[in-house]
Amino acid sequence: MNTHHRLVLKDIRIALAGSPLLSLDAEIGPGEVLTVMGPSGSGKSTLLAYLAGFLAPAFQASGQVLLDEREISRLPAERRGIGLLFQDPLLFPHLSVAGNLRFGMPRAAPDKAGRVEAALAQVGLGGFGQRDPATLSGGQKARVALMRLLLAEPCAVLLDEPFSTLDRPLRHDTRRLVFDRLREAGLPSLLVTHDREDAEDAGGRIIELGF
Repeated sequence: MNTHHRLVLKDIRIALAGSPLLSLDAEIGPGEVLTVMGPSGSGKSTLLAYLAGFLAPAFQASGQVLLDEREISRLPAERRGIGLLFQDPLLFPHLSVAGNLRFGMPRAAPDKAGRVEAALAQVGLGGFGQRDPATLSGGQKARVALMRLLLAEPCAVLLDEPFSTLDRPLRHDTRRLVFDRLREAGLPSLLVTHDREDAEDAGGRIIELGF
């Protein structure tokens, strides 16, 4: 696996109806997590939508988004090579746990069943492949969502407050698991949150918006 991915945000400026919302310059190296913090309305989710390719037409954006030296801001979302982890794990209810993990895997990936089982074992869910996602706890769903993301082999990851719905005792362990796996995979990651503990566990640079 390529462990040298790099995400560069160059002179990013986003406005709403001509009114500036945020500006950002940042470089995120392999395995690094950049945390963007700010209160509601400061533009955190708008930034993620822009990077992922889902920005609503009401917003105006400029600048360059370089992933492995490739300008991706004009590409459709599915061709950007960016993985997403949301507040809600968004597991497909009509698929088993294993089906969810297979869903995002590259079509030509060899031994999908073996890779799925190995991925589940890595996060303490060995033997869970045939389970219905509805039977999983919040922490288990978060782990399945993480492994589904990694098996899709993205080149960078965006995290949209993915720990905020978990019970507090679970949050720290889940954060450590997520950040450790992203580091191991060498993925540049951008986390948006309003939770200071998220930022501390991420262990990287913090940019604060709208304070």
